[in-house]
Amino acid sequence: MIETKKTEEVVILVGVELPQQDNFAMSMMELHSLAKTAGARVVDSYTQKRERYDSKTFIGSGKLADLRDRIEADEINTVIVNNRLTPRQNSNLEEALGIKVIDRMQLILDIFAMRARSHEGKLQVHLAQLKYMLPRLAGQGIMLSRQAGGIGSRGPGESQLELNRRSIRHQIYDIEQKLKAVEKNRGTVREKRLDSQFFKIGLIGYTNAGKSTLMNLLTDNSQYEADELFATLDATTKTIPLSGAFQATLTDTVGFIQDLPTELVAAFKSTLEESRHVDLLLHVIDASDPNHSEQEAVVLDLLKDLAMDQIPRLAIYNKMDQTDQLVATAFPNVRLSAKSSGSRQLLQRLIIDEIRHLFLPFSFKMAVQDQHKLYDLGKYVIFDKTPIEGEEFEVSGYIAEDNQWRLEKFYDKHA
Repeated sequence: MIETKKTEEVVILVGVELPQQDNFAMSMMELHSLAKTAGARVVDSYTQKRERYDSKTFIGSGKLADLRDRIEADEINTVIVNNRLTPRQNSNLEEALGIKVIDRMQLILDIFAMRARSHEGKLQVHLAQLKYMLPRLAGQGIMLSRQAGGIGSRGPGESQLELNRRSIRHQIYDIEQKLKAVEKNRGTVREKRLDSQFFKIGLIGYTNAGKSTLMNLLTDNSQYEADELFATLDATTKTIPLSGAFQATLTDTVGFIQDLPTELVAAFKSTLEESRHVDLLLHVIDASDPNHSEQEAVVLDLLKDLAMDQIPRLAIYNKMDQTDQLVATAFPNVRLSAKSSGSRQLLQRLIIDEIRHLFLPFSFKMAVQDQHKLYDLGKYVIFDKTPIEGEEFEVSGYIAEDNQWRLEKFYDKHA
């Protein structure tokens, strides 16, 4: 069998900056990273300042003519627009330029399709793509016909996207029913985890901040990690040792990003809910990114939208080995490099300190010969290290309010 060489997708980025748009430069840099993550070779970026987006073609006629000339000169085969295009704008741009045009939302959906590994993740991506494409099925532009393939064509596939609206709606209904069954099972697992009364920690942060690296650091497990956007898509929960017999669960979820497609927010609700029921959030921040303050703001805004802004948070400024300038804006915080020696011990100590602040202090006396009875209790409390002298010693530490009943037998005996 003769193997055909895969043609590299050559793209040009297009953005329109509106008045009082503070994060435009960051957004364009991010679009470049997204395109590279999707496997494209970016040759240039075209930007324009306007009072408003052009209702027909998104950009002005002069810039459109310049863009057409550049496309012909450099054999560019895809245009990626740093915004959400209307179906009309998408169709008009493809007709005017003669090549495939996708927008930021379609690019993100495409990357999610690349990253989905679990059955649930693939269903969620499929659902999000179908909902995104449904209002665009009326047109028959280059992107919709899928003749070009490449970026923006992963996921549902050619034949599915060319079905009529009724068929697409049937697919959406079918996937939603399957997801309800998956979510029901996930809910049962989550309830068991909640009933266990173990302390629950969630990892959140902007995409590529280093969450998976920290997950591996704390759990000694191999979670996929890479210097790319959305390296982790499916939620993962593991157990981490912290102090003595005391353990906690740690959940890693998909990274946040500005302008996250609304279809994905809805489709991944159950995945994001894995971090909604935690006792502490570890907000991982890429300290080396010059836009980390803006990224922090995006995460905090999304947490508010998800009703998770009241959960206690510890900010972790990661990748400190790549920067010597940092103005921290989140508190309490810790600065480290997840790949440096000693980082695990430092992070464990800080997490324990945060847990102490959230727990309630306790103390009681018990006989030395009965200290073996503390083993089961140690799974739920953080003990203070108290020297043992004589036949009796004082036991002190910190325990969650919901677990205080576990102390009753010790208090009753020594009242």
